[in-house]
Amino acid sequence: MNKSRHSIRVARAAFTAVVGIAVLVTAAHPATAGTKRPTVVEVKLSEWSIGLSPARVPAGPVSFHITNGGSIPHAFEVEGRGIEREIAPIPRGGSDSLALALEPATYEVYCPIGNGSHKMLGMRASLVVAGRAGKAAPVAMADDDDHDMHEMNEMHEAEGAAPLPHAMKVVGGGPVIQILPGPFPFADSAMAVIRSRPADQREDLTAKSKMGPYSNQVARIDGTLSIAAFDRGASGDSVAGNAAFTTQDGARWRLDIDRVQTQDIPDNPRFGGVIMGLYYHGASNVHTPLVPTIQSSVALWAFAHLYRNDRLVTDNAMVHIMLLSRTRRPGDFALACWDCSRNPIDELQLQVTAPRGEPKFEAPGGFLFVNWEQSSAQPLAGY
Repeated sequence: MNKSRHSIRVARAAFTAVVGIAVLVTAAHPATAGTKRPTVVEVKLSEWSIGLSPARVPAGPVSFHITNGGSIPHAFEVEGRGIEREIAPIPRGGSDSLALALEPATYEVYCPIGNGSHKMLGMRASLVVAGRAGKAAPVAMADDDDHDMHEMNEMHEAEGAAPLPHAMKVVGGGPVIQILPGPFPFADSAMAVIRSRPADQREDLTAKSKMGPYSNQVARIDGTLSIAAFDRGASGDSVAGNAAFTTQDGARWRLDIDRVQTQDIPDNPRFGGVIMGLYYHGASNVHTPLVPTIQSSVALWAFAHLYRNDRLVTDNAMVHIMLLSRTRRPGDFALACWDCSRNPIDELQLQVTAPRGEPKFEAPGGFLFVNWEQSSAQPLAGY
């Protein structure tokens, strides 16, 4: 997976702010009996890594002191020798602890948020627990981010699914709708997230809650979209394709999509490039609370040449495309779920915004948001 794909994979469960709660898990084992003082392991979580100090400890009681040094919530899980224990998500700047009695072995530690997506982005490490002889069989860990797609494939295969492709062609189909600016009902828990953000983001999110792009204000329109997306690991992602549609106001728009983009947003790192098989955002509050939690087969961030009525608007339109699990119901196309991750993957979203420093588009809200409601994707052979 592309290391610059910050943002955005998230937890299925709603985020609960937990600070300073100690979780004690005991295991009956002769090596850990008595009053032996625990070995302290300092754990630092961040985007997208886990730091352990030390990373090798003697068998017996181990106390993990865990700090979230990142800018979004993270969690911590230890797995191995029949142990699988995790803590609740920690907000940025928060801390927690976990106490375990560990036998000699090599344990995997990782962030479980996002159905494994944070782990696949690099939040994983090995903890070696040595016995009396000072030895424990280590488990090989992939340090190169180019192995992330391989790891994702292994996870899918372990669940009986086919390996994820590295290249796909995506075609829009079915009813086409333009999503217009309108009020979107935030979950009550989202307001606490908004209040914790920096002033500029707080102002932006508050405005979106009253009149934003994720709304139930929709209009039936016509249009086409066809792209080829290539996920080539830590570098080399690419995309090529085009879209054409006539919006509710009668304007004719055309997009020629020819290169990927990556960009970080402070306090809300997002993904970039092309990603296959992404469990993403939503009401969990781990990323944006504006949209439902979804599963996608293709997600990409790109730049495009944008034309309105055959006249060039910009060569750097910012494009976000996802083929995802259905979020809107037939008929009125209103948002129908908070957690849509188990729905069929056939909804194709296209979002187009103006680049920084350039005027907003001549469209409601200054942006373009178009859905194809019965879309499909096919792996590209030879990649």
